[in-house]
Amino acid sequence: MFEKALPLLESYFGYQSFRKGQQQAIQSVLSGKNTICVMPTGGGKSICYQIPALIFPGTTIVISPLISLMKDQVDSLIQIGIPATYINSTLSYQETMERIHDAKQGRYKLLYIAPERLESYEFIEDLKWMDIPLVAVDEAHCISQWGHDFRPSYRHIQKMIQSLPQNPIVMALTATATPNVREDICSLLNIDMRNSVITGFERENLFFSVIKGQDRFRYLLDYVKKNNKESGIIYAATRKNVDILYERLKKENINVARYHAGMGDAERAQEQEKFLKDQASVMVATSAFGMGIDKSNIRYCIHLQLPKNMESYYQEAGRAGRDGLKSECIVLYSPQDVHIQRFLIEQSCDISRANQELKKLQSMVDYCHTESCLHEFILHYFGETETEPCGRCGNCTDTRTSINVTKEAQMVLSCIIRMGQRYGKSFTAQVLTGSKNKKVVELGFDKLSTYGIMRDKRAKEVSDLIDFFISQELIAVEHGTFPTLYVSPKGKEVLLGNQQVFRKETAQVNQVSIKDPLFEELRVVRKRIADTEKVPPFVIFSDASLKDMCVKQPKTQEEFLNVSGVGEHKLQKYGLEFIQAIRSFLQENKDYESEQEPVQTEDKSVKKSEKDSYMESYHLFQEHLTIEEIAKRRDLAISTIENHLLQCAEQGLDVDFLRLIPNEYIPLLEKAVQEAGRERLKAIKELLPEEISYFMIKAYLHLLNKK
Repeated sequence: MFEKALPLLESYFGYQSFRKGQQQAIQSVLSGKNTICVMPTGGGKSICYQIPALIFPGTTIVISPLISLMKDQVDSLIQIGIPATYINSTLSYQETMERIHDAKQGRYKLLYIAPERLESYEFIEDLKWMDIPLVAVDEAHCISQWGHDFRPSYRHIQKMIQSLPQNPIVMALTATATPNVREDICSLLNIDMRNSVITGFERENLFFSVIKGQDRFRYLLDYVKKNNKESGIIYAATRKNVDILYERLKKENINVARYHAGMGDAERAQEQEKFLKDQASVMVATSAFGMGIDKSNIRYCIHLQLPKNMESYYQEAGRAGRDGLKSECIVLYSPQDVHIQRFLIEQSCDISRANQELKKLQSMVDYCHTESCLHEFILHYFGETETEPCGRCGNCTDTRTSINVTKEAQMVLSCIIRMGQRYGKSFTAQVLTGSKNKKVVELGFDKLSTYGIMRDKRAKEVSDLIDFFISQELIAVEHGTFPTLYVSPKGKEVLLGNQQVFRKETAQVNQVSIKDPLFEELRVVRKRIADTEKVPPFVIFSDASLKDMCVKQPKTQEEFLNVSGVGEHKLQKYGLEFIQAIRSFLQENKDYESEQEPVQTEDKSVKKSEKDSYMESYHLFQEHLTIEEIAKRRDLAISTIENHLLQCAEQGLDVDFLRLIPNEYIPLLEKAVQEAGRERLKAIKELLPEEISYFMIKAYLHLLNKK
């Protein structure tokens, strides 16, 4: 039967060939095997059951929780001449009865239904009068209690299948299923695990990044304005946050729509329509939006708050770039988001499920704190082990220097052990920073040798450091009503001195120079306003804001909004006075150059010294030091020095990579590249001995590109 598949693909769908995995999935179903198909969002899962539906006699049942997707797909199928319909809660009783009658008459090739429909005895009886060769279960992870979106109604599917007079083939489809969830799906739907079609979870066109320590609204506003011609989704955790952000963006004349469950059906439909038709470029929404949306030209998905788990995040972020073009997926992380998500989980789940969801939340926190490749983190989460750094995510392209934090790790790990491995992150940070907290004293932790050992840091800094060590699997978390920390086997190796720990350095706010004349002028202005309003000067603007004004020298309201610490309210109240002061000062001091450095926030700020860092590595390499010698002298990781040299080469500097590749490896590299091509590092690596590293491959490819 498969010989009919390609002509149908061409005639109905207009494609000349199948995408990765589609042919294998279709062949499996056409040969009568129950099949599970795992493809990333935008990978073309629907074709995998739509083509068999055209080939099989009768009506294929498609079970989907996504009402919007049902309508979109049915409309698309009807447009290309395939008889299809849906039955869900949006229809009147009369419409439902008419469609069931037509389905019994065999007038549809595909019938989409919501899983809740299977709870109706009358509907199951109606299905028995239909010729059903195939049941496609979309979003199949919903059937598993371990899935991120468990729906009890999905558990009725197998009972429905068994009640049918035919023995229909079952096809389960999902984009986000961990190995445990896949096993659960197969068990509950009677699918042999050997009939699995898994194309991989990687979306090569997506650029992932995590932004920490920045004003989220300012970042969003700047991003949306720079991408004002592109479609994007901004996800917020609550309805209130959606409404607040929507109103703020509207004030900035951004063409924005919104969507959440608190809105009326008509208003939600209207807003969704605006976005789908490009009448609104930005959609601000809760996770209720986007399930099954077929809009292909979404260029970015930004999460204003931390998502509750990796499955939800990858599904939501995956709505960007469905057309295969480059798109961005950004998480704007703040530590308080973790508390909000914990609260939501504990309020909505029973204890056993809450513990499972809290573990998933921890994985999401780890994602935000890891300094390894973000793509690899995602792929490992979903069970893929044969991976390599993507080279394009926010972490892979981060040029900040790595610093050795082994000593700090040993302090934290030692303290956790001395506290009996029975307490959480915040309390551990209090002990380490020497807090006089009543509980610390009552438990006698102020007598521990690790008490106050990190008193030079703030408790928040230590908490962030603990999050990083958790993401590096040095510390494990026991979830429950109160999550507790314990040292992992990997952490014990660090304690014993058998392993070192490196972390990307944090950008620091530069100290103000009191000799800067503009800074002094702005302090006078600030003091005058503060005296008038009878408040302390820092209430008007902090020193950091004044420093940033010295560097950015804003001369318009729009430029003033880009200053650190300036929001809409302060712009309206104080903007004009400060802008006039800056203009007047610059007119009188035409040769003025600010002595201030740009005000920088944590983690993702681009440091002026970054170029100096990789150039220092380059100069040492030019002095014929080995990579290992440079790493030791600079107290950096070897991988950091390798990245410095690759970066220098990309910027046109002469790097003698032949020094770094043994002569006997050259013929092997040449043969592997000829066989695998230059595009995929992993394919090249698989053809080479283990001792030839990815760095050597990249260096060799650079040499080839110079020829």
